[in-house]
Amino acid sequence: MNATPATTKTDAETEPTTQAETEAASTPGGEAVEAAPAATDTPEGPHEQDAQAAAADELDDAPAPGRAGFGTGAAAVVGAALGAVSLSGTWMGKTLSERATLVGQIKTSQTGTAAQQIQEIYGNSWHTTALVNGVFALLALVVGGCALARPAFGTPGSGEQPVWVKAVALAGVVLGVLGLVISAAMYLDLFAALPSAKG
Repeated sequence: MNATPATTKTDAETEPTTQAETEAASTPGGEAVEAAPAATDTPEGPHEQDAQAAAADELDDAPAPGRAGFGTGAAAVVGAALGAVSLSGTWMGKTLSERATLVGQIKTSQTGTAAQQIQEIYGNSWHTTALVNGVFALLALVVGGCALARPAFGTPGSGEQPVWVKAVALAGVVLGVLGLVISAAMYLDLFAALPSAKG
């Protein structure tokens, strides 16, 4: 009577173990599922390493936002300076104007009439100054315009220009336009006509 329960208990204890072993043995890929996490520790393949190296090279070759902003800011400042110079006059314009005056004096020193002296000495000097100022105004307009248009031709996603760069570049463009208008008016004698020989 006592042997029967003992035998039943032994069968009950061994039954779960046998069932678990049978399920583990009968399940295809059971061991592969447990070993799958360990596969992540394996070294990367050559293709993955090449892709990472290419991505690192692209990052190195990409222009830094600071470099692009530095160049654009410098161009904006140069454009504004050229525009201011075109309105106030330059040393080059003064020198060429004095040269035109000297050439006019040489040409009309002996046989020149009063009208010729006015034109050669005063008119040519005035027009030379207007031309030099107009050249500086045109340079200011070009440089300032390029600084404003630089983001449209830059690398996509490189970022927007700082506000001060836009303001200075716009100032250079405005000064350049004003300089061109004033220089054209000077050259065409719109502000003041040449003195008349008749008085």
